[in-house]
Amino acid sequence: MRSLLRRLALVAVAPAALVGATLLATPAEAAPVAVNTLQADINRLTNQQRKAHGCPAVTVNAALTRAARGHSAYMATTGSFSHTGRGGSRFATRVKAAGYTKPASENIAWGYRSGAEVVKGWMKSPGHRANILNCKVKKVGVGAVYAKNGTPYYTQNFGY
Repeated sequence: MRSLLRRLALVAVAPAALVGATLLATPAEAAPVAVNTLQADINRLTNQQRKAHGCPAVTVNAALTRAARGHSAYMATTGSFSHTGRGGSRFATRVKAAGYTKPASENIAWGYRSGAEVVKGWMKSPGHRANILNCKVKKVGVGAVYAKNGTPYYTQNFGY
């Protein structure tokens, strides 16, 4: 349980200022899963969970993806694990700065080695599960970025 809590954080909703974020961190461990594959797996598995629980599928949105990748890159570069980002930014501000006007919620995780592990972890957390199964959200963006030591950091942003 302690490990799960370390890997997961609850939703942050308060807006704050946004400063630009680096989009890539270099992996140092052998054979990390390709970022685009991880992101696609998380999106697909999220929609499987939504369908299984009576919610419509969410569609991938480029602005939400940019915001998610930027926050994952910030966490991977700094080694931080928080919904608070560069310059004290909050997810809603990052999402709006990326060009999406109706942010809904954010999930973050780190250390999982596959999209299936990430989604399974989120589904075991009441707050993250509620974000995934919010039938009112319409769009999603996922960012997966590896830290220099090979640790993957994940951000999933939802929008109305």
